Amino acid sequence: MAKSPKEKHEESLHTIPLRITDTTLRDAHQSLWATRMRTEDIMGIIDVVDKVGYYSLECWGGATFDTCLRFLRENPWERLRLIKSKAKNTPLQMLLRGQNLVGYRHYADDVVDRFVALACENGMDIFRIFDALNDTRNLEAAIKAVKKYGGHAQGTLCYTTSPVHTIDKFVEYAREQAALGIDSICVKDMAGILSPIESERLVTALIKAVNVPIQLHCHASSGMGTSTYVDGVRAGAGAVDCAVSSMAGTSSQPPVETVAAIFADTEYHPNLDMEALARVNKYFTELAPKRRQDHSIQPVIDPGILIHQIPGGMISNFKSQLSNQNALDKLPLALDEVSAVRKDLGYPPLVTPTSQIVGTQAVMNVLAGERYKMVPNEVKDYLRGLYGRSPAPVDPAFVKKILGDETPITHRPADDFKPMLPNATDGLDPKLINHEEDIISFIMYPQPATDFFQWRVLAPADRPPIPADLEQKKNQPASAATPTPAVAPASAPVPVQTTIDAASRLLSAEDYRGISQMLASASGIAINEISIRKGDFVIALSASGSSTQTSMASVMAPLPPVAAPVESAAVVATVAPVAPVATPSAPVAPTYSKTIDAPLVGTFYTTGGPGKPKLTQEGAIVKKGDKVCIVEAMKLFNEIEAPCNCKIIKFLAKDGESLSKGQPLVAIEEV
Repeated sequence: MAKSPKEKHEESLHTIPLRITDTTLRDAHQSLWATRMRTEDIMGIIDVVDKVGYYSLECWGGATFDTCLRFLRENPWERLRLIKSKAKNTPLQMLLRGQNLVGYRHYADDVVDRFVALACENGMDIFRIFDALNDTRNLEAAIKAVKKYGGHAQGTLCYTTSPVHTIDKFVEYAREQAALGIDSICVKDMAGILSPIESERLVTALIKAVNVPIQLHCHASSGMGTSTYVDGVRAGAGAVDCAVSSMAGTSSQPPVETVAAIFADTEYHPNLDMEALARVNKYFTELAPKRRQDHSIQPVIDPGILIHQIPGGMISNFKSQLSNQNALDKLPLALDEVSAVRKDLGYPPLVTPTSQIVGTQAVMNVLAGERYKMVPNEVKDYLRGLYGRSPAPVDPAFVKKILGDETPITHRPADDFKPMLPNATDGLDPKLINHEEDIISFIMYPQPATDFFQWRVLAPADRPPIPADLEQKKNQPASAATPTPAVAPASAPVPVQTTIDAASRLLSAEDYRGISQMLASASGIAINEISIRKGDFVIALSASGSSTQTSMASVMAPLPPVAAPVESAAVVATVAPVAPVATPSAPVAPTYSKTIDAPLVGTFYTTGGPGKPKLTQEGAIVKKGDKVCIVEAMKLFNEIEAPCNCKIIKFLAKDGESLSKGQPLVAIEEV
């Protein structure tokens, strides 16, 4: 009888050769491409990857779940099933955030149990389970569930440096996890700050303290990763994480080819198929230019990582988020502020979700020019104890500054949660749910999942472009752009064929201006004037000194509002001259003497999620400090407060609308 991947995995734990986990399909592209690898990219090479001879393939969890829904319009569960259908020889591995699963907050124990059960059913073998604060209480439910459903439960030590993070402290964490029945333990050096000497000391101490295999996970950011592996393996670590060389280095993991060569003539030889490995490397070398997010040239070695400790899995997203805020030039200030915020919060290791919590607060401090002028709800929840124990005590005066008279909890956060599954889909159209896995996706990410479900039910021809495609187009070098078509002679009709992003809602004057600019860019025809007329609009075109007026009614007739935000739809339109018409003046938008404006780039919401009531209503009287709306930015929800006692006159943005910094959100009248 053939052995299962899990049985092969368990057997390999007792062999001498070095075992290598390949991270190319998860952490490597999370660290280098802001998690933009697509399922089709994986399926184009997975059969070859499966032949290399890896110990396991890390291919799921982490940020991939979020990105599949939010940016790629993919079903993450389907990705797992497809990979499993082709990877017959190598166990699959995922990164699980303990009680957070693959989200950014704690979920009830019933959700943890069902998530793990479905992950196992869909093909997952090994679960690397971590808690951002190394709070063992937050690992209990996940470890129990993995053991219950037959998976390999790997405990995790989130490595960091601080006055409280000593070898003795990490050994204490390891003993607590071993008592829960873990099958192995991983030292997760998410920033690349574990030195070779400290690696030897830590591995030696762990081997003496716990009777489970040790694995090392390091990033290459500081340049120490490969050397750290060598000393750690010699000290007794039996497995390491690597990425194929075209996806390795910098903020990713050390290259598998280099590590294999180092141990080639030793008893630790990993015995990999180097020919298959070369094919995999070539594949990703050619794919990289299409997927990576080139916000700036990243140095091969970043010594600053030893100070700010931004993890490899976050740094590419951190740059992307700053770029979206039009503040990439403030990166050095934000990195410095990360260290200061981390100290304020009791030195949490920087790994999801604490890396987002600390990083986003640092960015807000820099953008606002004042520390803690605006505090995301997730930072408040951290101080409330809802993520677990902080490694070091937080200054009570600081807690009071942020929370006022609230008293933080001291027990396991999930103990306060009622079962979530019975009412999980309240507020969601049942027609959008295809499988039980969709319910779990909705619990993890209500709004991105809803957007994906609504996109999925559309006919392929009617689906808007996926956000990642729009990103890719935006980041495309000018030299690679499509050539501008020639302008037709003035005496002939003026055909213009272009792609227009038509939002699925009533278009504003600002929308029309944006469309006219796109038309001008795509066609080479100057747009002199634009008007709105009973839901239609008229553009005055000019070419070679002559002018004509073109109606766009057939293309841009108002679309009905939808219940939840839908990404912009691509409509291919042909613009042809029509008889001249009178061009009425565009209506003047009402002006308001006092507004609440967007403090940063993000997405506008009047509620805390689908199915939840609005924070306030138009016409309501609110007090200073009351919550009036939410701006989602950098994966965190920022509650926008009333600046004074006031009346809510009108919401000036729509739920799901993308915002620019300084954009008016709510018209108010002081009372």
